[in-house]
Amino acid sequence: MSGLSSSRRRGGGAGWLAAAPLLLVTLVAFGIPVVVLVVGAFSVKGGGLGFDNLTATMKQPYIGALGSSLKLSAVVALGGTVLGAFLAQAVLTSRSGLLREAVLTASGVLANFGGVPLAFIWIATLGNSGVVTAALGLGSGALYNFWGLALVYMYFSVPLMVLVIAPALDGLKPQWREAAQNNGASTWQFWRMVGIPVLGPSLLGGAVLLFGGAFAAYATAAAMVGASVPLVTLQIADALTGNVLIGYENIALALSLDMIVIALLVMAVYLPMQKRSSRWLA
Repeated sequence: MSGLSSSRRRGGGAGWLAAAPLLLVTLVAFGIPVVVLVVGAFSVKGGGLGFDNLTATMKQPYIGALGSSLKLSAVVALGGTVLGAFLAQAVLTSRSGLLREAVLTASGVLANFGGVPLAFIWIATLGNSGVVTAALGLGSGALYNFWGLALVYMYFSVPLMVLVIAPALDGLKPQWREAAQNNGASTWQFWRMVGIPVLGPSLLGGAVLLFGGAFAAYATAAAMVGASVPLVTLQIADALTGNVLIGYENIALALSLDMIVIALLVMAVYLPMQKRSSRWLA
């Protein structure tokens, strides 16, 4: 037993030694920026530390931009969760294996498609001079507002939800449905009493993931709506680059710290849900 314990200790030490370069890179890549961000967020004009910057982020126009980002993220999370879950269920229950593979492959591509190219596609399609806008005689400016931006965010949020919920839907055992039917349960009763409770953690976890993705998105909104839709990511960019005001870099760092806190709260909800779902669907 002592030899086995000694062997395990040596194996554990070798494992830590092998992981040391990765841990060092992680510390440098993430630790240093976080330290700089926190110190800058609490640095006040004239030297010293204080809460002036964080207090400023709770006032207009920053608190309005933060609220708008939270609202946009909630809308995208709700819409993407519902549409993605229904799409995944329709594809997985179809008899066409080719359709399933095509949708899942396309979802993997579209879930990572964003930024300026995504904004350009939608502007060329539904913008003031877009192809569909001109063909159908739609009014101008319909895309450059809150709901237009939410629609564009759905483009990558729905495929992401399909990828998240598809394994959970696959994990629903056929025996559960058969047992429910044998006991006289209807399809709706099966989903209400078995399917949705089992899938609940995965659905909520996916919604949290979509919320975080929409909350942190920047490039698409910057290229498409600019300042017409106030978002916290756009406020951070303006403060850092001095496009509107000069000398507000620490305000931008404080806003970034606010986003980190919200992201940590989101992850605190997401991770336990994923663990609970994995126990049911294992």
